[in-house]
Amino acid sequence: MDGIFSAYPFWAAWIFLFFGAMLRGQGTYWIGRGAAAGVAKGVTRTPNWWSRMQEKVAGRTTDRGRATLEKLGVLAIPLAYLTVGLQTAIILAAGLVRMPLGIFALAQLPGAAAWATIYSTIGFAAWAAAVRALTGDWWPLLALLLVSVIVAVIFRVRGGRRRSEAEAEHVDHAERSVQNSSTG
Repeated sequence: MDGIFSAYPFWAAWIFLFFGAMLRGQGTYWIGRGAAAGVAKGVTRTPNWWSRMQEKVAGRTTDRGRATLEKLGVLAIPLAYLTVGLQTAIILAAGLVRMPLGIFALAQLPGAAAWATIYSTIGFAAWAAAVRALTGDWWPLLALLLVSVIVAVIFRVRGGRRRSEAEAEHVDHAERSVQNSSTG
């Protein structure tokens, strides 16, 4: 453990990070619920800060979060805590689609626990490696970059295979439809 938590025992840092993740997730969820409620009520006069918030909520990243939530269902919530950049969008989308609070809170528990574990152990070490690289020691950043590229390539290859399989299935279905219509 590196940085501000090094003076504290592991369990204290973990508890602090766990509750921080839970509070942040709940706050983001309730912003989504508030935006959905405002739209449902047809609220048109809002303060400037709320209008800016609604523009962000209607953005492309939130659309990606909503698509992920629709694809994975409630499983997207704990998995969101393992992402960077999409976490807020998925949790916001859960509020926007009005996922029941009890289900959201239960789904949030393992995600927040995983996030707290990562950041109370290796997470801050990764950030420290990036800082060391920026200050002249580039080997830690190179290792982190290499691991990131390998993970990205794995996900890209797996996603490409899934798309190819889906396209092949679509073509087979279309061919069967043509055959059935010509024989019928």
